[in-house]
Amino acid sequence: MPMYKAPLRDVRFLLNDVFDYPSHYQTLSNGADATPDMVEAILGECAKLCENVLSPLYQSGDEEGCVLKDGKVTTPKGYKEAYQEYVAGGWQGLSTPEEYGGQGLPASLGLFKQEMLGTANWPFSMYPGLSIGAMNTLQLHGNEEQKQAYLVPLTEGRWAGTMCLTEPQCGTDLGQVKTKAEPQADGTYKVTGSKIFISSGDHDLTDNIVHIVLARKPGAPKGTRGISLFIVPKHLPDADGNTGEFNNVTVGSLEKKMGIKASATCTMNFDDATGFMIGEENKGLECMFTFMNTARIGTAIQGVGPAELSYQNALAYAKERRSMRALSGKKDPDHVADSLMHHADVRRMLLTQKAIAEGGRAMLYYAAQYADHMVCGYLEEDEAKVELWDDKLGFLTPILKGFLTELGNEAANLGMQVFGGHGYIREHGMEQIVRDTRIATLYEGTTGIQALDLLGRKVLLMTQGGAVRDFTLKISNFARKQLGNKKMRPMAWKLLKLTAQWNWLTMRLMLVARKDRDMVSAAANDFLMYSGYVFMAYMWALQAEAAHKALAGKSSGEAGQSGEDFYRAKIDTAEFYFERLLPRAQGHAESMLSPSKNLMQLATEHFAFDN
Repeated sequence: MPMYKAPLRDVRFLLNDVFDYPSHYQTLSNGADATPDMVEAILGECAKLCENVLSPLYQSGDEEGCVLKDGKVTTPKGYKEAYQEYVAGGWQGLSTPEEYGGQGLPASLGLFKQEMLGTANWPFSMYPGLSIGAMNTLQLHGNEEQKQAYLVPLTEGRWAGTMCLTEPQCGTDLGQVKTKAEPQADGTYKVTGSKIFISSGDHDLTDNIVHIVLARKPGAPKGTRGISLFIVPKHLPDADGNTGEFNNVTVGSLEKKMGIKASATCTMNFDDATGFMIGEENKGLECMFTFMNTARIGTAIQGVGPAELSYQNALAYAKERRSMRALSGKKDPDHVADSLMHHADVRRMLLTQKAIAEGGRAMLYYAAQYADHMVCGYLEEDEAKVELWDDKLGFLTPILKGFLTELGNEAANLGMQVFGGHGYIREHGMEQIVRDTRIATLYEGTTGIQALDLLGRKVLLMTQGGAVRDFTLKISNFARKQLGNKKMRPMAWKLLKLTAQWNWLTMRLMLVARKDRDMVSAAANDFLMYSGYVFMAYMWALQAEAAHKALAGKSSGEAGQSGEDFYRAKIDTAEFYFERLLPRAQGHAESMLSPSKNLMQLATEHFAFDN
């Protein structure tokens, strides 16, 4: 069974040494209570919940799965009790304003919490995770009456939430949405239609579920311009705000999936269900992007989480498992064979996992500061501030989601590879991590969709390359400062070359796309992966610099041997990343400039295998 230990040492390193979160929180209007002692207490208590309650349910939940009977979904044994413990700890409202029952802490703390939850037990974490997306949407776009009726019980964890977008005839192309919303005399709507692939669509963890639904009013414009957003609860609130009468929201089916079997993925049917419009008419997709972006950042955690979980268990196995002798001679002469740790190829796999997990975590924590500033802009009703940080975070979101989930999938497979044949059987749980991770590259927009969003919309259309210029300026400014530091100089030079190349590639694609529109789609995936490798290189350089400073500022006695070892491991892993993984970026650079002709020239009928 996979075991999880919260990587608190690494988390503290990022918060205190790399990103200086204590100073960051002092700049936020909602950061006064996020003192170092408070943050430490939150991290420690969350670690206990994840290690002692959620992690033990990970494998058993997969084996049992969810069950649909008599129109109701039952979650695996132990899930309901675990959720009650989660709610009792006040975890759901960690970053929700106090006026709606939350603790009013910065958004980043919610992300740190979600990372631990997701690594310990991703299927479980999806239930409260989807609710957080619904809460964010209500907080930003709901009116006060809606917030009191729905945001308060969601914050308290008494109710849960979902996001209902996809329909049988459309996935990413939401312009094809057919679900109808008929206006009623009392200002409500009757919502009718079917939604598929709805995570947490039904379950027994709460007594009500609030569905956030995309639907179309009669006579609305075609395509995405005619979509509105609605609150459609499973049960309508009664006069006292408690769970009331059933609202004609039923489960059509429970999906049988490759992984995340303990997460209920449902087909939801709405049959003249009462709905309440949220936000402006025909602006539903804009409002839903709040939910979608929340989910996309959350899904990026599913790149870091499986890399961390798979690495922890693969490392323990590699230390104990013995096979053959090291090529450089006996390392464990008292045993019949040396441990796997003495084989260079096994170390390659473990270091790749470690670099992905810790580099990806740094990427998330970096972006979390952007999210903190953006949320404060909303709370302060400062539109300029919101727009500034929303644009910055919007550029990073597709990279985080697309790049990290692809690398998380790679890391999970490497962990199974370290186990050899034992990784393929269910006993050790490594194959479960692989199965659970695979969906991350698909939902909330596939990697290809994220890539098109990044290159086609965020870079070329919206900013004409400005987003890349702004971000690479930050990287290059850091790198220039490191040129005088001989320990950091090799990384600094590489970063400077990469920032110049990133801008050149962007300009080159912009020019080519003017004549060849297919070039955007043809180059997008490579552009996203290239961007991800450079972003992660920046994060590893930041960590290396912080580790060097820590070692220089403390004697061996002050730091302690464990501290010395931690910092040296950071530097060694950073060097591994720059020398072994970062070269992949050049392959993507070469590929993205390859003309679209080699993708489009093969006639459709010639794809057939029996010509």
